[in-house]
Amino acid sequence: MPEAPDLYVIRDYLERHLTGLTITKAEVLRPIVMRSMAVEPDALPDDIAGRSFSTFWRKGKFLGLELTTGSDGSERLLVVNPMLSGALQHCAPSVRVAKRTFLALTLSDGQQLRYTDDDQMGMVYYLTPEQLPQIPRLTDQGPDVLNEPLSLEEFKEHLKPYRGEIKGVLTRGGAVSGIGNAYVDEVLFAAGLFPFKKLTSLSKEELAGLHQAVYSVPANAIPVLQERMGDDIHRKVRDFLKVHGKGNQPCPTCGTNITHITSNGHLTDYCKKCQPGSLFG
Repeated sequence: MPEAPDLYVIRDYLERHLTGLTITKAEVLRPIVMRSMAVEPDALPDDIAGRSFSTFWRKGKFLGLELTTGSDGSERLLVVNPMLSGALQHCAPSVRVAKRTFLALTLSDGQQLRYTDDDQMGMVYYLTPEQLPQIPRLTDQGPDVLNEPLSLEEFKEHLKPYRGEIKGVLTRGGAVSGIGNAYVDEVLFAAGLFPFKKLTSLSKEELAGLHQAVYSVPANAIPVLQERMGDDIHRKVRDFLKVHGKGNQPCPTCGTNITHITSNGHLTDYCKKCQPGSLFG
């Protein structure tokens, strides 16, 4: 799942390479992930052609691509919710089209911007600015994890409504937004917290450590991703993470094998020694 650090780098790339470029042709290759709210689905290719990219933004795990107004004064934008495996690919038209490519936009510089999604769980919305509140989960997110950090007291206030396990609370996006399954493992490792510990059982010291890790871990990942992703913004770079995806490998801190389990449909990696706790209460 692309998370805040990944989408931060992708948004920055799009802003540098696509701003001002015009969409000369649009092809909806597989409509299953497309949500055309501004026009009828069949009218999308003609409606988007001729518009240029003006602004790019990110909110939590959503990416927004704003377009210039049409000849009739209509405003449009694309909002991408990549979910598990959605990705944007910027490439030459001669590059082989991946099997699960859903949208291909040909640009005025001859390049293409494609949306691919192996799991077909993401969504690409084509809509007007007034329709943004209709996108599920876009407007009800908590403060973004890459924005100015909340104070410790503000952070605690945002956590107060929740009573579940720490990992689930953080990935839900209501307390802070932008953290998914990969970076939550990294945050909890940095904080030394057992992923399935109840939020309400955290001590003052543990909350302070969690607060620090929530903001430092994603921010520290950005320069690594900028270097490693380069122009291949469709690549998901995870191998530099300390515990996520490293099940049964030595913990970088203590050498204990990292525990790898599946719970509630999600993979979790953590160190039993550095993050002590029990699944049974």
